[in-house]
Amino acid sequence: MKIAVIGTGYVGLVTGVALSEIGHTVTCIDVDPEKVKTLSQGTPTIYEPGLEELMKKNMAAQRLSFTSIHKEGLDGADVVYIAVGTPKRTDGSANLDYVEQAAKDIAENITEDTIVVIKSTVPVGTNFHIKKVINAHTHNGVQVKIASNPEFLREGSAVKDTFHGDRIVIGAEDPETADVLAEVNKPFDMPILKTDISSAEMIKYASNAFLATKISFINEIANICDTLGANVENVARGMGYDHRIGPDFLKAGIGYGGSCFPKDTNALVQLAGNHHHEFNLLKSVIEVNNKQQVILLDKILDRFGGNLRGKRVAVLGLAFKPFTDDLRESPALVMIPELVKADANVIAYDPIAVENARKQIKENIDYTINLEAALRGSDFALILTDWPDVKEIDLEKYKQLLREPVVFDGRNCYPLDAVKQAHLEYYSIGRPNQTSELIS
Repeated sequence: MKIAVIGTGYVGLVTGVALSEIGHTVTCIDVDPEKVKTLSQGTPTIYEPGLEELMKKNMAAQRLSFTSIHKEGLDGADVVYIAVGTPKRTDGSANLDYVEQAAKDIAENITEDTIVVIKSTVPVGTNFHIKKVINAHTHNGVQVKIASNPEFLREGSAVKDTFHGDRIVIGAEDPETADVLAEVNKPFDMPILKTDISSAEMIKYASNAFLATKISFINEIANICDTLGANVENVARGMGYDHRIGPDFLKAGIGYGGSCFPKDTNALVQLAGNHHHEFNLLKSVIEVNNKQQVILLDKILDRFGGNLRGKRVAVLGLAFKPFTDDLRESPALVMIPELVKADANVIAYDPIAVENARKQIKENIDYTINLEAALRGSDFALILTDWPDVKEIDLEKYKQLLREPVVFDGRNCYPLDAVKQAHLEYYSIGRPNQTSELIS
């Protein structure tokens, strides 16, 4: 089929590339001509493993192209995907301005009957609202069918998730539209759930809210383990054997971040409030996560007697998770200002996200893409992102490069036995500390 995708962020670009890979002819549309120019040269504007290779392959096969001209991109499209951003407003609700503008652009440029699929994460009821917007701006009697096809991609593994996901959800207003979209997605070879539009919209929010709840739950358990001297990893392992619970998303740490969980949990709380329902459970999930992001700060201050003046801190990791350059809701955006406020000198390491960090972190800190350079001469290390080179470092390096072998680990990267054997002073989340008294 001929497909148009409006928006070339994480969701739009990955969606467009993937649809071209399974045989469709895809044009990705973006309002930024410079971005389109870069993409047209085969260079992704986001960091996502495996994406560049697929882009170049399908561009060479003439199945994938990019344009900033809506009329050109929408001409003859059988299906149009809206995959623009829905950023969080100050009240927590989703900003639908970009979705509405995409709807108007579609209405003003299509010349034949079309299926419009909203891929963006939007509140329940948005699809029907967007259909009204489109119908108000169309001409020449063009008919539009609307559908919801939420994405379940994880940044850093979005390409893999697209081809090896758990399910495809299609919410349509009639069986015929659902069947067309099922045919579009059939080559992905995964279970397809056909449902009504409102349920499809809610599935996305409910899924992310539930996963965020699991994360905040295990982090609260970790905080209790800290107090009681238990080991949260053993607790999580014991819980995970129960098939009703499962082991996934029970890894304690310093909280979730990124573009999805924080935005979607806040949006669902706001959506519920708009309909006179207090979503107290999810409010608590959000509150726990906000506190969790700075939980290591107390351990750091306690270790150094509340005085970090002149201390050089090696912050290991800026992105909210490995294999992405995305800093949205990253603990680094919270922790670094607090460290600077405490008069510490920060050198931040990240293999991918340094350039994005320079744009978002206002504090005067140093940056490096070399892990050993960050550690060399620092007073202690603070792990915020579990990049492979951080997880796989020879623990002796901490003793060789740091002034003192003191590590604060927000991602529980290292087995405690290995830490003890290396004689590190080590503080993690929900596990017994390896203090200077124990290793002396």
